[in-house]
Amino acid sequence: MSESQNDLNNNRMKLLGRFAELLPDVLGQVRDQAGATYQDGALDAKTKRLMALAIALGAGCRNCVLGQATYALKNGATREEFLETISVVVSMRGTTGVAESLRVIQLLDEQGKL
Repeated sequence: MSESQNDLNNNRMKLLGRFAELLPDVLGQVRDQAGATYQDGALDAKTKRLMALAIALGAGCRNCVLGQATYALKNGATREEFLETISVVVSMRGTTGVAESLRVIQLLDEQGKL
């Protein structure tokens, strides 16, 4: 994976801004729903973001992986928590889980988190 995950994530954010310009009501609804979903409750926001990361890795959604990994970092996820999340994905998905998880490894490496 030679492309920079930070660059991909920055482009994702730029495109989300453009999406917001073109479809503000749609993105507003998505953001409202996410805001309600990811607030602390019986599970804290960090745990929810790590769960979402696992689902994104299983689904193979690059933008979702980058977004959820970034949010998990912002919510204080540690190196160990990322690695355990990845291990669960690999347990459930096998080699496809390994392949998708490389993106997270690279993103965390690029940010000096591993």
